[in-house]
Amino acid sequence: MKPTPRFLVSDPAHFVALGFGSGLAPKAPGTFGTLAGWLLFPFVSAPLSDPMFAALLVACFLFGILACERTGRALGVADHGSIVWDEIVAIWLVLWLTPATLAWQAAAFVTFRFFDIVKPPPIRWVDERTRGGFGVMLDDLLAAGYSLLVLAILMRIIG
Repeated sequence: MKPTPRFLVSDPAHFVALGFGSGLAPKAPGTFGTLAGWLLFPFVSAPLSDPMFAALLVACFLFGILACERTGRALGVADHGSIVWDEIVAIWLVLWLTPATLAWQAAAFVTFRFFDIVKPPPIRWVDERTRGGFGVMLDDLLAAGYSLLVLAILMRIIG
Protein backbone atom coordinates (compact mmCIF):
# COMPACT_ATOMS: atom_id res chain seq x y z
CA MET A 1 0.00 0.00 0.00
CA LYS A 2 1.24 3.46 -0.89
CA PRO A 3 0.24 5.98 1.79
CA THR A 4 -1.75 9.01 0.73
CA PRO A 5 -2.38 12.40 2.35
CA ARG A 6 -5.72 10.96 3.53
CA PHE A 7 -3.89 8.06 5.22
CA LEU A 8 -1.47 10.55 6.79
CA VAL A 9 -4.22 12.44 8.59
CA SER A 10 -6.41 9.43 9.37
CA ASP A 11 -4.58 8.64 12.62
CA PRO A 12 -2.21 10.70 14.81
CA ALA A 13 0.20 7.73 14.83
CA HIS A 14 0.36 7.81 11.01
CA PHE A 15 0.91 11.59 11.03
CA VAL A 16 3.90 11.18 13.35
CA ALA A 17 5.30 7.97 11.81
CA LEU A 18 5.18 9.52 8.33
CA GLY A 19 7.15 12.51 9.59
CA PHE A 20 4.30 15.03 9.38
CA GLY A 21 4.07 14.28 5.66
CA SER A 22 7.78 14.19 4.77
CA GLY A 23 7.54 10.41 4.37
CA LEU A 24 5.10 10.89 1.48
CA ALA A 25 7.94 12.10 -0.76
CA PRO A 26 7.83 9.99 -3.95
CA LYS A 27 11.61 9.49 -3.98
CA ALA A 28 14.03 9.11 -1.03
CA PRO A 29 11.48 9.52 1.79
CA GLY A 30 14.16 8.68 4.39
CA THR A 31 16.25 11.60 3.17
CA PHE A 32 13.22 13.88 3.23
CA GLY A 33 12.39 12.68 6.75
CA THR A 34 15.94 13.38 7.88
CA LEU A 35 15.75 16.82 6.27
CA ALA A 36 12.46 17.49 8.08
CA GLY A 37 14.16 16.48 11.34
CA TRP A 38 17.04 18.85 10.64
CA LEU A 39 14.67 21.72 9.87
CA LEU A 40 12.56 21.05 12.98
CA PHE A 41 15.53 20.59 15.30
CA PRO A 42 16.08 24.27 16.25
CA PHE A 43 12.41 24.70 17.11
CA VAL A 44 12.29 21.54 19.21
CA SER A 45 15.63 21.87 20.98
CA ALA A 46 16.05 25.62 21.55
CA PRO A 47 13.57 26.07 24.40
CA LEU A 48 14.77 22.98 26.30
CA SER A 49 17.67 22.36 28.65
CA ASP A 50 19.92 19.39 27.87
CA PRO A 51 18.23 17.11 30.45
CA MET A 52 14.80 18.09 29.13
CA PHE A 53 15.87 17.47 25.53
CA ALA A 54 17.31 14.08 26.52
CA ALA A 55 13.96 13.22 28.12
CA LEU A 56 12.16 14.38 24.98
CA LEU A 57 14.36 12.12 22.83
CA VAL A 58 13.58 9.12 25.04
CA ALA A 59 9.85 9.93 24.91
CA CYS A 60 9.97 10.37 21.12
CA PHE A 61 11.82 7.06 20.75
CA LEU A 62 9.28 5.22 22.91
CA PHE A 63 6.30 6.86 21.22
CA GLY A 64 7.94 6.08 17.89
CA ILE A 65 7.91 2.37 18.70
CA LEU A 66 4.13 2.53 19.05
CA ALA A 67 3.46 4.90 16.14
CA CYS A 68 5.72 3.02 13.72
CA GLU A 69 4.27 -0.34 14.78
CA ARG A 70 0.69 0.87 14.24
CA THR A 71 1.49 2.53 10.92
CA GLY A 72 3.53 -0.41 9.65
CA ARG A 73 0.63 -2.75 10.46
CA ALA A 74 -1.81 -0.48 8.63
CA LEU A 75 0.49 -0.32 5.59
CA GLY A 76 1.14 -4.06 5.64
CA VAL A 77 4.93 -3.58 5.86
CA ALA A 78 6.62 -3.24 9.25
CA ASP A 79 9.34 -0.84 8.04
CA HIS A 80 7.58 0.80 5.10
CA GLY A 81 9.78 3.38 3.34
CA SER A 82 7.36 6.16 4.14
CA ILE A 83 7.84 5.65 7.90
CA VAL A 84 10.44 8.28 8.73
CA TRP A 85 9.88 9.10 12.42
CA ASP A 86 12.92 6.90 13.14
CA GLU A 87 15.08 9.17 10.95
CA ILE A 88 13.71 12.29 12.63
CA VAL A 89 14.42 11.13 16.17
CA ALA A 90 17.86 9.80 15.21
CA ILE A 91 18.95 13.00 13.46
CA TRP A 92 17.77 15.01 16.48
CA LEU A 93 20.13 12.94 18.62
CA VAL A 94 23.02 13.46 16.21
CA LEU A 95 22.39 17.19 15.84
CA TRP A 96 22.06 17.64 19.60
CA LEU A 97 25.59 16.28 20.08
CA THR A 98 27.08 18.08 17.06
CA PRO A 99 28.46 21.65 17.01
CA ALA A 100 25.72 24.08 16.01
CA THR A 101 27.32 25.32 12.81
CA LEU A 102 25.94 24.78 9.33
CA ALA A 103 29.06 22.86 8.26
CA TRP A 104 28.92 20.41 11.19
CA GLN A 105 25.17 19.98 10.86
CA ALA A 106 25.55 19.26 7.14
CA ALA A 107 28.27 16.73 8.00
CA ALA A 108 25.89 15.20 10.57
CA PHE A 109 23.14 14.95 7.95
CA VAL A 110 25.38 13.32 5.32
CA THR A 111 27.04 10.97 7.80
CA PHE A 112 23.73 9.83 9.26
CA ARG A 113 22.17 9.24 5.82
CA PHE A 114 25.25 7.24 4.81
CA PHE A 115 25.02 4.88 7.78
CA ASP A 116 21.23 4.65 7.57
CA ILE A 117 21.41 3.61 3.91
CA VAL A 118 24.53 1.38 3.98
CA LYS A 119 23.65 -0.29 7.31
CA PRO A 120 27.10 -1.62 8.27
CA PRO A 121 27.31 -4.40 10.86
CA PRO A 122 25.61 -4.77 13.24
CA ILE A 123 22.93 -2.40 11.89
CA ARG A 124 21.89 -4.70 9.02
CA TRP A 125 21.84 -7.71 11.37
CA VAL A 126 19.60 -5.82 13.83
CA ASP A 127 17.41 -4.52 11.00
CA GLU A 128 16.84 -8.05 9.67
CA ARG A 129 16.14 -9.66 13.05
CA THR A 130 14.35 -7.06 15.15
CA ARG A 131 10.69 -6.77 14.28
CA GLY A 132 7.95 -4.22 14.74
CA GLY A 133 8.20 -0.65 15.86
CA PHE A 134 11.20 -1.36 18.08
CA GLY A 135 13.17 -2.68 15.10
CA VAL A 136 12.17 0.34 13.00
CA MET A 137 13.47 2.72 15.68
CA LEU A 138 16.53 0.72 16.74
CA ASP A 139 18.40 0.50 13.44
CA ASP A 140 18.32 4.29 13.08
CA LEU A 141 19.53 4.71 16.65
CA LEU A 142 22.52 2.53 15.73
CA ALA A 143 23.12 4.58 12.57
CA ALA A 144 23.09 7.68 14.79
CA GLY A 145 25.72 6.03 17.00
CA TYR A 146 27.99 5.38 14.02
CA SER A 147 27.47 8.96 12.86
CA LEU A 148 28.38 10.35 16.26
CA LEU A 149 31.52 8.22 16.36
CA VAL A 150 32.67 9.46 12.94
CA LEU A 151 31.82 13.07 13.80
CA ALA A 152 33.73 12.81 17.11
CA ILE A 153 36.78 11.53 15.23
CA LEU A 154 36.47 14.35 12.69
CA MET A 155 36.16 16.93 15.48
CA ARG A 156 39.28 15.52 17.10
CA ILE A 157 41.22 15.67 13.82
CA ILE A 158 39.96 19.05 12.64
CA GLY A 159 39.78 20.65 16.06
